[in-house]
Amino acid sequence: MPAESASPRSEASGCPLGPPAFAARHAGAALAPITLPSGDRVRAVARHEDIRLVMSHSAASRDLRYEGAPRLTVGLSIESDPSALLNMDAPEHTRLRRILSGTFTPRRIETWRPRVREIAVELADGLDERCELVEDFAFPLPSRVICELLGVPEEDFPRFRHWTERFLSASDASADDRITAVTEFTGYAAELVAAHRAAPSGDLIDVLVAARDQDDRLSEPELVRLVFGLILAGHETTAGQISRGVLRLLDHPEHWESLVADPGLVAAAVEETLRYEGPGGEGMLRRMTEKVELSEGTIEAGEAVLLLLGAGNFDPAAYPEPERFDVGRFADGTAAAHLGFGHGPHYCLGANLARMELQEAFRALVTRVPGLRLAVPPDEVAWLADALIHRPIALPMRVQ
Repeated sequence: MPAESASPRSEASGCPLGPPAFAARHAGAALAPITLPSGDRVRAVARHEDIRLVMSHSAASRDLRYEGAPRLTVGLSIESDPSALLNMDAPEHTRLRRILSGTFTPRRIETWRPRVREIAVELADGLDERCELVEDFAFPLPSRVICELLGVPEEDFPRFRHWTERFLSASDASADDRITAVTEFTGYAAELVAAHRAAPSGDLIDVLVAARDQDDRLSEPELVRLVFGLILAGHETTAGQISRGVLRLLDHPEHWESLVADPGLVAAAVEETLRYEGPGGEGMLRRMTEKVELSEGTIEAGEAVLLLLGAGNFDPAAYPEPERFDVGRFADGTAAAHLGFGHGPHYCLGANLARMELQEAFRALVTRVPGLRLAVPPDEVAWLADALIHRPIALPMRVQ
């Protein structure tokens, strides 16, 4: 089959390629090539079982810094930084995950739920009859949470949001902007580390500083890049998921009304939006260090492939009628695990936090503003289509 471009985003689906392209791949082209925003061409893995196999395989490497390696974007890319956690393989990756893992356990996350609920309710109660959900709710919620968790001054949020948006841009014209953004963002993270060394306040950055200074388990670049990564992932990805999820729910009014009538369905609805609307961008590239057999063919040793997480979440072999949005799909616990947070060693470290934030966001909206409605037709919503994180640019709303 002809290779599709990985962008722009399909507005109808909320996925980079969309269900029609996914269906064609699942029908007989599950390892067909794809053209990345950088112009590089690689084979793309589309089946749910194959994606999980690659993500959990010991031969799957995130080290893509060899000469001639494909890139998602032109110029500086997300694969370029060897100090970034998502680019590390074992044993370095295992060491850093172990340092952070205790912070993001389900038990620890539950201790933060009351505060996240307070923020979500406050923001929901503050929505006017005419409002814009991305700026008034979707971004403020996770940004305030991550600022409190890390000990980041809330007034600095506009600065790191600007850097994040530039860094995640996939357009050729923004290559220089990405370099500037990552340089400034890294410098800011280093300043935060220095400030916390001088005046510890008991937050997560202090835990990381202690791992560096007292136990010497982190190098200084690793420490700075972890702070950078936590700020980056802690607001942008969750804000995008809230925006996409609310749009999908309001595009299916019967499901929105079912949550209004029974907020107990919110947890299952979150999982379906993560399947249907996650992860909000292309998957990550993997290079196989040995030959691996998949259901649809062989990945050769040394070959880099793109994992189409959206396609895996729409695989009919894993989900009956995958194109049907159904907030009850995950209610009884029998549905296959979605790929919204990945799988294997690189499974999203903040998945428990993001899931809890999404639950509290949806719960606050359906209980505090049950009359929330889109103020424009869904097909008129503009998407940020040239970035590695795909989300609505704005969601104009009205409250009935």
